[in-house]
Amino acid sequence: MPKTLNPLELIARRWQPSAAFVRRAALATVVMAVIIVVTGGAVRLSQSGLGCSTWPKCTPDSLTPTAAMGINGIIEFGNRMLTDVLCVVVGVFIIAARARHPRRRSLTRLGWAQFWLVMSNAVIGGITVLTGLNPYIVSSHFLAATGLLTVAVLSWRRACEGDEAPRELGARPVRQLAWLLTGSAAALTVIGTVVTGTGPHAGDAKKVHRIPLDWQEITQLHVDFVYIVVGLTVALWFTLRAVKAPAAPRRTVLELLACLALQGVIGYVQYFMGLPEIVIGCHMLGSALVWICVLRVCLSLRDRGPLLEEKPGEPAPAGGHEAPEPQPASALSR
Repeated sequence: MPKTLNPLELIARRWQPSAAFVRRAALATVVMAVIIVVTGGAVRLSQSGLGCSTWPKCTPDSLTPTAAMGINGIIEFGNRMLTDVLCVVVGVFIIAARARHPRRRSLTRLGWAQFWLVMSNAVIGGITVLTGLNPYIVSSHFLAATGLLTVAVLSWRRACEGDEAPRELGARPVRQLAWLLTGSAAALTVIGTVVTGTGPHAGDAKKVHRIPLDWQEITQLHVDFVYIVVGLTVALWFTLRAVKAPAAPRRTVLELLACLALQGVIGYVQYFMGLPEIVIGCHMLGSALVWICVLRVCLSLRDRGPLLEEKPGEPAPAGGHEAPEPQPASALSR
């Protein structure tokens, strides 16, 4: 009896995407993850968090928003529909990574990790609506989106590099400094969600429960961590120069410094202008870009060699042989 092939295996036998296509598909997941972060913020800032009164339907009697719900219902439902677009983009990446020869299990695993993060975040979004925009659930919703962005960036990096054993590009103290920077940036992101949970933009015009902390004090803590992240970034740049590190890590640190400078300007503008919605939206975009830059800094300190391009016109083996798996290594620590 012939072996039954799953749909991905059937696609892999009929379609061989180029390495460039896989890279573009991986980059598309990064772009969509950023869009989800920004549009999620737009839902909250436009007071459309309860534009759809329930979940998974928009109302108890309708899957889509009704005319009586106005613009808020359209905004909330539109954000839900973007999740479908995100699923399609992640699906294209999974299929392309699986169909690419030689097969790289690390890429398909990262693609499936994105898929399950999207599904879990959709459920968290539903719980957010059902709990009336509970600030703790809203914060977890944003953090789950940041987790998706993290895996998307890792996928993009893996799609651009080879499968050699990881080679460290800096001494251990340099890598430890980079890890400290990453941890501080992660803490900065978490504190930022607490600032949101205590601030005035709850996501709906009605009275919504807020985190019972002093907004100004938690904002000051957020600013303190900004200074810590900036200081660690400057220290890392000088350290990389002192040890004559390769150009790539130094360039990523400079990109992070530029992004932090822009984010700092936006942060002060929103504070002194009384938290205008459009500026807060720009700040959320900046937050996603800063996190991408931080991840790129860490990932630039290890090298897996160049990506081996398949020769044009070279057919895939009928048996679907796979490339040797790389040695197990943590994507960020290696």
